[in-house]
Amino acid sequence: MYDFKVTLLNYTFFTIMDKYYGIIMAGGIGSRFWPMSTSQHPKQFLDVLGSGETLIQQTYNRLIKLCKPNNIFVVTSKEYKNLVKEQLSNLPPENILTEPARKNTGPCVAYASYKIHQLNPNAITLVAPSDHLIKKEDTFVKAVQSCFKKAEADQSLITLGIKPTRPDTGYGYIQFVDNDLKDKDKRIFKVKTFTEKPDHQMAKFFLESGDFLWNSGIFIWSTKSIINAIETHDPELGNIFKDGIKHYNTSTEQQFIETAYATCKNISIDYSVMEKAKNVYVRSSIIGWSDLGTWGSLYTHIDKDKNRNALVGKNVMTYDSKNCIVHVPTDKLVVLQGLEDYIVVESEGVLMICKKEDEQQIRNFVNDVKVNKGEKFV
Repeated sequence: MYDFKVTLLNYTFFTIMDKYYGIIMAGGIGSRFWPMSTSQHPKQFLDVLGSGETLIQQTYNRLIKLCKPNNIFVVTSKEYKNLVKEQLSNLPPENILTEPARKNTGPCVAYASYKIHQLNPNAITLVAPSDHLIKKEDTFVKAVQSCFKKAEADQSLITLGIKPTRPDTGYGYIQFVDNDLKDKDKRIFKVKTFTEKPDHQMAKFFLESGDFLWNSGIFIWSTKSIINAIETHDPELGNIFKDGIKHYNTSTEQQFIETAYATCKNISIDYSVMEKAKNVYVRSSIIGWSDLGTWGSLYTHIDKDKNRNALVGKNVMTYDSKNCIVHVPTDKLVVLQGLEDYIVVESEGVLMICKKEDEQQIRNFVNDVKVNKGEKFV
């Protein structure tokens, strides 16, 4: 017997999902993950965890739990278009939005939001970086679904905030105030301030105060609300992308984007909008999150041996070594002796050995290599 009730429920579910869209930001280089991450093959297209999936594949698979596959868009640099096609073979080619230049997250969000808004003026969007780790995916889905409801109900701009576990100076922080009594979800708070990467003393104060969260860089809002916010708080940026209304989703879109990116400034959506707007909220979340911004952050998410070594590679042998992270190709035999607190990475003919405490120097290494040895190594 045909089950009309189940069919109706499925129809209702997919009808509701029609208005939910995902925007994956995938244009970065990930220079702090050199030598594995390079300008030709950056971090988001790599399996840095040794899980069998690249970071952008993990992100896409996470978002299809919240959005219909045809409602997911990837914004990336034009040189990475083919990588996106290869790794996300189910993604419609027209959903790959290519940027002619790297101009940070402000233009990226503006471009995708105006385009999607023209497709569906009732769209609610989830904006997510392509290279983050989220271990508790079911919890993440529930958090985003709650934010979807709020974004639809009152045109709020919402970010996911992560409860800090240490005084980390590599993350931005969000200070929050009391819950909005109207919200059923008591983990949603009004945002008071944003603070970019504090020093250790300030980060320690933030942790101890209890009213700060890490800024995950994951956003939820309606296209209507983010477009209004951009045009209000950054009219220069808004006017550039507003001029493209007649071009979005037509054969002249890419030509318009080439011109738009040549004139727009390099600015993050945080500086452009979030730090200025009054209708900004944060949803406190414990989702097993990391931005995987450094080798040190990766170390915390890889299984360790008895000496606290995190090893990615099938043929790594260690002697009198501890607290190291080793990431090498599976066919490479590596023998380490007498190392403590080191990063050892080999990729595409480049070997880097660096103290974990000095990993912030990696960007300097990349610049020096570019100057002294040429572009082919970076």
